[in-house]
Amino acid sequence: MPVLLVAILDDPARIWDVLDAWEAAGVGDATIFDSTGLHRAQGIRDDVPLFPSVHDLLEAAEAHHRTIWSVVADDVNLDELARVTEAIVGPLDQPHTGILFAIPILKTWGLRMPGTG
Repeated sequence: MPVLLVAILDDPARIWDVLDAWEAAGVGDATIFDSTGLHRAQGIRDDVPLFPSVHDLLEAAEAHHRTIWSVVADDVNLDELARVTEAIVGPLDQPHTGILFAIPILKTWGLRMPGTG
């Protein structure tokens, strides 16, 4: 059964390394989102000046994560994907690394998994 694999990376600079490692491990495609966690969002001010300073812009850039979504075929080794992800971002049970999870998919429409034609 295919799964939806979701990774929320704390360090946006590591996304391309993670995607390269996932591709090498059998992930065919992925969608990338900019995202912000609740704790970081609570620190974002709603009174930002009309003309923000460089500091304001850099501070705003630091509030983002990258979230990767990919539908992964059932022949892809999820433990290997977790291992290569942790090799890049660090142990996921440590702060400021990320979160990785998989959700079973019962049915898909409009998606061709590798090897299905």
